[in-house]
Amino acid sequence: MDMTAYERTWIEGLNRGDVSVADQAFAPDCVIHINGSPEPNLSLGGFKDMLSGLLGAFPDLRITIEDDMAEGDKVVTRWIGQGTHQGELMGVAPTGNQLTFTGITIHRIEATKIVEEWSNWDALGLMQQIGAVPTPEQSEEASPT
Repeated sequence: MDMTAYERTWIEGLNRGDVSVADQAFAPDCVIHINGSPEPNLSLGGFKDMLSGLLGAFPDLRITIEDDMAEGDKVVTRWIGQGTHQGELMGVAPTGNQLTFTGITIHRIEATKIVEEWSNWDALGLMQQIGAVPTPEQSEEASPT
């Protein structure tokens, strides 16, 4: 399965800050499952809203594909996201922190469109990097000895 076209459309568009490219890569009735999301089964519209919020917080967000593997109708992608916390995210004011987070996404493809996605990414690490959640080291420093 040649995933170059869908990846080019989706990842390059997202890296430009253009969430509308999702309309080209995803089927209109797709289902998107994101680990840890308040809504674990998102529609395409909900997914685009979530990405718009993420891009508002990290306008320089860049996604880099580290590995891709395809078998049958599924593609597994290991990726790295990097950006600068320049806008509010979940009530956390911009910190200016540079951050890096990783994830693995599985796409199910039908007729060149993504019809289902499962994504598991390091949301805890991202929240620690913007100071919304203490790291283990910070927790140890704050506890009485």
